[in-house]
Amino acid sequence: MSPLSVGERALLGLVVPAGVAVGGLGLVASFDSVSSAAVRWGFTDPWMLPVGIDAAIPVFTAASLLLVRVGMRLAWVRFVPWGLTLITCWLNIAAGESASAKVAHGSMPLLWVGLSEIAAHVYAVRIGVATGARMERIRRSRWLFAPLTTLALWRRMVLWETTDYREALALEKQRLMVRAELRESYGRAWRRKAPHRDLVLLRLGELAPEGHVPAEEEAKEPGAPAAAEERAPRGYRPRMTWEAALLKARQETAEWPAERLDADPIRKAIGCSQQRSRQLRDALRAERDQQHTPL
Repeated sequence: MSPLSVGERALLGLVVPAGVAVGGLGLVASFDSVSSAAVRWGFTDPWMLPVGIDAAIPVFTAASLLLVRVGMRLAWVRFVPWGLTLITCWLNIAAGESASAKVAHGSMPLLWVGLSEIAAHVYAVRIGVATGARMERIRRSRWLFAPLTTLALWRRMVLWETTDYREALALEKQRLMVRAELRESYGRAWRRKAPHRDLVLLRLGELAPEGHVPAEEEAKEPGAPAAAEERAPRGYRPRMTWEAALLKARQETAEWPAERLDADPIRKAIGCSQQRSRQLRDALRAERDQQHTPL
């Protein structure tokens, strides 16, 4: 994610306090209308109704994001703020006397809720970038011009958790080249004549076409056997093994502080996939935890 420019930081410095002020107005307006109505509804402590509902919206939103950040996602938690939003809007509408008053009262809490959702979206994006778990969207223009192939591309992104769109495009180009080389080697019936192992590797995206040297191939484990490459048919070869990727990750991150050891920096440093970078992150963190654990 590119850093903000000076002008963008200045604009952010104006938008954040203005957004907090607008959200605060919505919170205060919702508190006044709902607490006044709570008196008529027989509440002994009317202030508890709006405070409990409106304060719970950002609390549950923050709890959901923190659970995602620590890898303990609970799907139902994300629906709690939405349900509370509907409740507070309905209570504000019920507090109004006329139709205009109902619309005015019902719209004011949306200012507070909207601010909470914007903040949650920003943090969710940051979490996705940091952990490598956020799946990028495919361009609408590609859906328009090639809907069937785009659907197949999206399906492979979901199945194999390829969260980077450009990486998915590169893998798709590589897959098409391997298919062409398989057809050249085995003819039109290549799906029946090609070895089953190679067809599975093609489906998994673990084969590279002839002449293609990915960035992760630059580091090879010293003395590692080349049996996998010798078994590969003419024109393509397997991608870098897990042992080679882990070795390069250890070398690249040896001087990194603990807070930098995350999926996205590892992916950029090594040139591997999002899924592989998350696996490397977990392995490296486990190794560091073992080193710092007293005997």
